[in-house]
Amino acid sequence: MHQVLLYDNSSAAGTIPAGPGNPCDPGHATASENAGMPKPSLLSPSELERSSVVANNTMNRERGLAGVNSYARELGLDPLARLRGRPAPSWLDLCSGEGRALREAASALPADAVLTGVDLVGPLVPRPAPPALEEIVASVSTWTPARTYDLITCVHGLHYVGDQLGLLSRAASWAAGDGLLCAHFDPDSVRWTDGSAAGRTAVTALRAVGFEYSPRHHRLTLRGGRSVDLPFRYVGADPAAGPNYTGQPAVRSHYAPR
Repeated sequence: MHQVLLYDNSSAAGTIPAGPGNPCDPGHATASENAGMPKPSLLSPSELERSSVVANNTMNRERGLAGVNSYARELGLDPLARLRGRPAPSWLDLCSGEGRALREAASALPADAVLTGVDLVGPLVPRPAPPALEEIVASVSTWTPARTYDLITCVHGLHYVGDQLGLLSRAASWAAGDGLLCAHFDPDSVRWTDGSAAGRTAVTALRAVGFEYSPRHHRLTLRGGRSVDLPFRYVGADPAAGPNYTGQPAVRSHYAPR
């Protein structure tokens, strides 16, 4: 079994134009709206990853490649169709859970395929992995690959990441020149330091650097790898925000303008 243990909980900084106190920012509440709003208790990356919301999440443990509970359904694309026909096709799955979809893909792709799954916990039941698959137990907030990929996915994984915008910025450069990055994203989970909404500003900034966002599906896509610099500074995360659009408890990520 190819499994790499790599724990690194060091802090990671993200990078937004308009911000708190600017009445022109559509994602920011006014001072009167913020009156009486309790300031959230923000956790560091290492504290967040030890919290019950992150450590015990089960959002992606058993999702397969196709069918009702699948990557194809959640992403609106067939990963195999995207990868077939490419020389040495490569797929990076962030927050991969049990890695079921990657294992199914390994049996359908050529032997020179490169499949990488990264998850904070990793498969709960260790089992031999096919030669094309590498399962890495690490924090996606600090892990960095040594190569680029044809396909990068993060199925409902950003809901449990502190610096979501920082991860998206980094992952954009991990996609090949004609690669595709696809991830679920909840704008409501992006907040300013005082807890007010910053989601609309975040989506505007993401679109400005090439991301497409589907509000209906809560899905971000980026076609073609590139260097991305988002104007946000990450300050911490709140795991006590409660359920998001999935109905499951999730994390809110807090930022300051850079």
